[in-house]
Amino acid sequence: MKIYYVTLNTAEEARKISLELLEQRLAACTNWFPISCAYRWEGKIVEEPETVLIIKTQAGYREEIEKVIHQYVSWTNLIAEIPIESVNQGFFNWLAEEVPMKEINQADVLN
Repeated sequence: MKIYYVTLNTAEEARKISLELLEQRLAACTNWFPISCAYRWEGKIVEEPETVLIIKTQAGYREEIEKVIHQYVSWTNLIAEIPIESVNQGFFNWLAEEVPMKEINQADVLN
């Protein structure tokens, strides 16, 4: 199992990306919520609202997930893959029903 933490501009972007990921069976579940963000950009400190999208999926789908995200986002956003050490069996069983386990090679595991 993998979780992706993705920063977006709006909840509408998160909703559209989520629906596409679910439709393509690239995610079993997504969550999104508003946050505040501060960062340095072109020598200035900027504060603004952002939306975080969390994607719950199987290992091996990063490339496909990023393609979907980039259909809706053209700016430099964060797409961070978070490996999961353990998860409750009930959720894991449901995930396996919703998103097929993908054959992955050893190089994918190291990335």
